[in-house]
Amino acid sequence: MLDRNLSGERENKMQKAGGIIGLVAGIFAVIAAIVTLFIGGVAAGFEAEGANTVVGLGWGGILFSFLTIVLGAVAMGAKSKAPGALLMVCSIAGAVLGGTLVAVFMILAFIGGLLAIIGTKKQDVRATT
Repeated sequence: MLDRNLSGERENKMQKAGGIIGLVAGIFAVIAAIVTLFIGGVAAGFEAEGANTVVGLGWGGILFSFLTIVLGAVAMGAKSKAPGALLMVCSIAGAVLGGTLVAVFMILAFIGGLLAIIGTKKQDVRATT
């Protein structure tokens, strides 16, 4: 009986840690996306080739970074594994569409989503009568 309570408490802490990691990674990814936008804007000012691509990557990074922040916050107290899985999917999409600077932090968000999935308690499917 005591072991089951300790196991549930450990799982809950792992889920919260995964959510916090996802949240922090999202915040740093927003900063990285802003830096990417700045670099693309400066390059566009000098009419450099491929500057529009860098600006597009910056906007993709902003979008997926905000989604990562939201999903990290939701994953902290979720009862299902869906927010953690969505956090992992969002981090992969953000790494692909956000540029190199954003991808570094999206790896951290992926790990946070994985922890959130592992830490989610299994649902008791027994009928309550």
